[in-house]
Amino acid sequence: MAELLFETYGVPSIAFGVDAAFSYMYNQQHGICEKDGLAICPGFTTTHVIPFVDGEPVYKGCCRTNIGGYHVTDNLKQLLSLKYPYHMARFTWEKVEDLKMEHCYIASDYALEARLFQKGGKEAEDKTRCWQLPWVPPPTEEPPSEEEMARKAAIRERQGQRLREMAEAKRSSRINELENQLHGLEFLLHQLGQVKEEEIPSFLSDTGYVSKQEIESTLTKVSQSLRKAKGEPKAEQVENEEKADSSTSEKYPLINVPDNMLTPEQLKEKKRQVFLKTTTEGRQRAKQKRFEEELEREKKNQQDEERRLENPELYLEQMRTKYKELYEKVEQRKRLKTNGGHTNGNSLSGGVGRGERLNAAQRERMRLLTTAAFDRGKGEDTFGAKDEDWQLYKLMSKDNDNDDDGADEDEAELARVCSRLQEIDPTFVPKPESTSLQPTNAEAPSFCPLTKEDYQIVLGVERFRCPEILFHPNLVGIDQAGLDEMTGVSIRRLPSKDEGLEDRLTSSIFMTGGCSLFPGINERLEAGIRMLRPCGAPIKVVRALDPVLDAWRGASIYAANLQFPQQTFTRADYYDKGEDWLRRYQLRYTL
Repeated sequence: MAELLFETYGVPSIAFGVDAAFSYMYNQQHGICEKDGLAICPGFTTTHVIPFVDGEPVYKGCCRTNIGGYHVTDNLKQLLSLKYPYHMARFTWEKVEDLKMEHCYIASDYALEARLFQKGGKEAEDKTRCWQLPWVPPPTEEPPSEEEMARKAAIRERQGQRLREMAEAKRSSRINELENQLHGLEFLLHQLGQVKEEEIPSFLSDTGYVSKQEIESTLTKVSQSLRKAKGEPKAEQVENEEKADSSTSEKYPLINVPDNMLTPEQLKEKKRQVFLKTTTEGRQRAKQKRFEEELEREKKNQQDEERRLENPELYLEQMRTKYKELYEKVEQRKRLKTNGGHTNGNSLSGGVGRGERLNAAQRERMRLLTTAAFDRGKGEDTFGAKDEDWQLYKLMSKDNDNDDDGADEDEAELARVCSRLQEIDPTFVPKPESTSLQPTNAEAPSFCPLTKEDYQIVLGVERFRCPEILFHPNLVGIDQAGLDEMTGVSIRRLPSKDEGLEDRLTSSIFMTGGCSLFPGINERLEAGIRMLRPCGAPIKVVRALDPVLDAWRGASIYAANLQFPQQTFTRADYYDKGEDWLRRYQLRYTL
């Protein structure tokens, strides 16, 4: 500090002093303490004990520990942050410092006080303090009256009626449009039948169609659209099947002929016709199945739309419930397929996974596969030479797991309901597919609104636990002595072993510094020193008039003294004697 002040800033002279000594001298002038005594100063980051003999500090008997008010505040801040992590931003250093000075105190018996709060009761409740954070109660929604509910129901009814009327008008317009188009196509075909063959191209060029087949195809599509709009089933389905049956005999004449009546070339042609017929029928069945599924889907959508128009809110609630049930059902089936419903794959209650729960049909299929593989290497492979072999092949390749069919239906229905909800509910968010399996009984945590109690910071055991580190620094990991032990260490370090001097020192124990403002610190320090001193030794602990500002007041009086210039350390002394002399410099306090 001297090097910085002299060589960098060029100050003419400086004087050094100890805050506890200035405070002791100031209070000694006001009769608070005697000439012989101990000054204990728990400061911000350190705590000092300085013995005074004949009004002068004896620095050889000083004692210091690296514990102070900073550590008390930091300990309180950490405890509150751990106790209330969701209010951590509220615990600023300045606010915790205010809480420390306002609510903390020194317990006369730390263990007894801790047991008191552990048991609870009225006494512990009286010592508990509460800090209420700013909190605004949420607005309370009053239930609507019967008149309001009736008014809203009437509005919903009018809206539903208007929607139904609009849908009916749109449907009627669509039907009229399709009927007009259908009549126009039928009239066009009628006219086309009356036109001569050589005049057909010129006639079609005026209509915009290329051929008669295109007009018939368009007529068929319009007829189907009209039946869909009217909600009628496919009336010509039976007729088409009869036409197909009649045309089958014409297209495939060799199918119904016995093999013994055919030549080898005709047998080959019969096999080709059987293959073509099977393929054609398969395509027709698939096409018919798709058409029926589409018709069923449109019918369901139409019914859903009618239910929605009748009561939109009830319909939306039903769709949400159905989506939730289907989603849980599909997820449950996925879990069972994977590991029998257990998240870690370990069956604790007898549940097994899909690989361990094969049904009878699947076990038979596995047996057939094993037998066929075992018999394959025995002699000539003649599998397929007999009709029974193909029956066996069908049994081996058939999947009799009906659960998969149900799963496909449920997933298709779930996709339909999800798509429907996305159309009618803009707030709907589909649930993601589970990537990590979870127990079926796991429920989402319900949201609980915050109350006034959630914004209260309760200070109970923290009030005396934090300043206790002044007497037991090991509570925060500092292996040093406490305030009461420091007094005994300071007395033992004095060069004089006069028992009268020790009694005079303990009869005037002076407390200064910010931490001496804690309630109960004088009584606790006196009780601790009494356990170190002989029985009957005089012990008196006093506090400074102003523990925070008395050091400054004492230093101001010292600087205003006429002898102050002789107590300073000048720049000439620094350059002549060096900084080593400064370390041996002893300041004389004369106020």
